[in-house]
Amino acid sequence: MKKKRVLLKIGSNTLTKETNHISRGKIEDIGRQIENLKDSYEFIIVSSGAIAAAKQFVKLEHNGEEINVKQALASIGQPHLMRIFQENFRELGLFTSQCLLSYSDFENPKAKSNIKNTIDVLVANNFIPIINENDTVATDEIKFGDNDKLAALTASLLKVDLLIIATNTDGVYTKQSFDGDMPETIEEVINLNELINEVSSNRKSSHGTGGMQSKIEAATIAHKSNIETWIVNGLKDNFITDAIEGKTNFTKIK
Repeated sequence: MKKKRVLLKIGSNTLTKETNHISRGKIEDIGRQIENLKDSYEFIIVSSGAIAAAKQFVKLEHNGEEINVKQALASIGQPHLMRIFQENFRELGLFTSQCLLSYSDFENPKAKSNIKNTIDVLVANNFIPIINENDTVATDEIKFGDNDKLAALTASLLKVDLLIIATNTDGVYTKQSFDGDMPETIEEVINLNELINEVSSNRKSSHGTGGMQSKIEAATIAHKSNIETWIVNGLKDNFITDAIEGKTNFTKIK
């Protein structure tokens, strides 16, 4: 049976569980779900969190631009982030690999072909590619987007069956309900333009740099490639399996 290919995008807020430290428990939760689903699904991960990982270990002295400091933090934090993934996944019998990409790679046909071929080989050999933006040479994610666009471009290139974007809300809330005590999730979207008009909040998250707007933009890119997008609450345990089994509220963009 051909496995369903899923691209899972995890933002910094999910990985830190909205604290100041990368949560090993959350990474273990993600790994455990992937292990449980591995007979029917194959996963590619786009993960933020390098800067958050670095902040656990260092405080940089600097005279440069703030963006240069963030790039330096990303350089320090990326190996730590990968080590935490590798240690936690290995205990579950899962193997990981690192891929650092930048948006310019998606404008180069040769680079795009190399990315696709490499990731196809990794997945075929039961390695889970963990992708992040190469922040040493690119600053798009640091400035805005928290890897949402990178995830959508990668999903389109790899022709995945499903893009899951983990965030800190139960999907997209209706405008009407957002300011009340009981936010109401938009469960299914067929017309993306209606969703764009309905997006309730463009506030950035505490560690992330995106907000809901960048997630809708990512869903728009995926939509053009006929890829369904789910926006789910990654702070909850079992958020992937519960979404697949229909046990939780989330937004499904058909």
